[in-house]
Amino acid sequence: MTGVAAIVLAGGRGSRMGGIAKPLLHLGGSTLLGRAVDAAHAVGCETIVIVGPRVEGVPGARWAREDPPFGGPVAALATALELVAAEWVLVLPADLVSPREAAEALTGAGRDGNGVCLVDDQGREQWLTALYRTAALSERLATFVDGVEGLPAHRLVHGLRVGRVEAGAAAAADVDTWDHLREARRRVAPGTETTMADSSSRTLPPEALDAWAAVLRDRFDLSEDDLPISLILDLARDVANGVARPAAPFSAYVAGLVAGRAGGSPDQVREAVAEITRLAAEHGGD
Repeated sequence: MTGVAAIVLAGGRGSRMGGIAKPLLHLGGSTLLGRAVDAAHAVGCETIVIVGPRVEGVPGARWAREDPPFGGPVAALATALELVAAEWVLVLPADLVSPREAAEALTGAGRDGNGVCLVDDQGREQWLTALYRTAALSERLATFVDGVEGLPAHRLVHGLRVGRVEAGAAAAADVDTWDHLREARRRVAPGTETTMADSSSRTLPPEALDAWAAVLRDRFDLSEDDLPISLILDLARDVANGVARPAAPFSAYVAGLVAGRAGGSPDQVREAVAEITRLAAEHGGD
C-alpha cells in the first residue's frame, strides 16, 4: 500500500493509572507503543510519527512533541502533520489493545470522502482511531487561528465527510485503567497475567511502581540506586509467598530508609510513615 503515513499518539498523562507512561506497558510480549508501531508497519505505512516523550527501542519511526507538552491530541496531530507528506494518514492511540485489527479495518475501508473513523461497540465514533485525508486535516487545523491546545477531537473533524467503520469491540478497546490492562493481558496472552486483587485495594502491578518511585525520590531526594525496585519486589514476593502486593512493602522500605537517614528513632519512623501515607493519598487522587 502506498500514500499512507501513520501518527501514533503517545503523549498523554495516564492520569487514571497514576501518571504512568501507558505506552510503555507490556502486552503480549511487546509494549503498547511497540504494538501500535508494528500495526502501522503491517499495513504498509510509509512514515510513522510518534508524538510523545522519546524512548529507545522503537525502530523505524520519527518522533515529535506537541508544544506545550500535554496540549492534547489535536495539538499532537498538528505537530505530527508537519512531518507527513503522504496523501492519507492513519491515526492510532498508543494505548490500543489490538491496534493491528484497528489499522487493518481502517485501511481496508473505502476512501470516498475525507476519511473513516472506528466506531466502538456502543456506536461512538473514535475520532482518534481513524484514517484521514492529510490535506483535509491540515485545512481544518489552519482554521483554528487561536491555537489548538486542549481542543477536543470532534471539533477538529467537524464539517469533514468522515465514514464509519464498525470493527467490533476488540478493535476499539484501549487501556485506560489497571483493570483494562489485566483484562487485555488475559485476552491477548492467556495464562501470563498474575492474579491480583480488585483495583479498589490499590494493589499495583510492578509497572506502576515507576511512577510511585518517582514521587518518593522527588520528595525525599533519593537516587535510583537507593530504590532497587526489582530487589525489593523479589523480597516482597518471597515474604508474601508470591502474592503480588508490591506497593505496601516497597513503601515500607522507603519509610525505613528515610527514617534511618534521620537517625532511626521510633518518632522518625512514624514521621516517615505519615509522610508517605500523605503522598499516597495525593498520588491516588491524580
